Amino acid sequence: MTAVVEENTVLEFKGRMLMMTVLHLKTLDTDTLGTQLDRNLAESPDWLRQVPIVLDLPASGASVVELALILELLRDREMNLVAVAASPAVDESEMRALGLGVMALGNGRPVKREPAPAPAAREEAEPPLLANRAETLVVDQPVRSGQQLYSRGDMIVLAPVGTGAELLAEGHIHVYANLRGRAIAGVRGDTSARVFCQQLNAELISIAGHYRVAEDLPDDCRDKPVQISLDGEIMQFSPLIPSLKRR
Repeated sequence: MTAVVEENTVLEFKGRMLMMTVLHLKTLDTDTLGTQLDRNLAESPDWLRQVPIVLDLPASGASVVELALILELLRDREMNLVAVAASPAVDESEMRALGLGVMALGNGRPVKREPAPAPAAREEAEPPLLANRAETLVVDQPVRSGQQLYSRGDMIVLAPVGTGAELLAEGHIHVYANLRGRAIAGVRGDTSARVFCQQLNAELISIAGHYRVAEDLPDDCRDKPVQISLDGEIMQFSPLIPSLKRR
């Protein structure tokens, strides 16, 4: 009986939640991709460190040669690629041959995507990178699973943010409702950025490359109004209204 028990314990499956970032490619041109990636990583080198990444190809797909060149480009920058987003243009056998899995996004449903900042607009916003938060994105609709919103300034969300949704802002993120998805503030390295939310139930909170996943959030902050900031490299959680003590 003892031997049977030992054999049954050599493997264990757990329902642990694993956070992943989806990298949407809008071009297959490796020179363009490399230039933009190098710029982003130079501004925030820890942003994608050790983060599992799912690669989302353009709707037109990519040839094996094109994809191999892109994988080489990304892996040279130490990106942790784990899968390609499933689509009619993706051949699972080819992905397996390239060492990647295939993963359905948004529970298999089409994923609504917000347009990324135009490359020309990014070029206009040359360093100093943290000086201008002119653009504030205000969202008054619920942010649902699979949606990804990006703001070049602050982001204000007036409705719930669902599990699987992702908010990215170069400045602060304010959520005046339940935050269940991912909030990534200071994505270009602004360590003064903060995350404010009415109900903290996030899958992930990140500020300037420093992050906490759901199971690492302080228990006394869960489901509470909280603001999150950085003190050096330490993430600080405090009541949204300082005069209110945690219960």
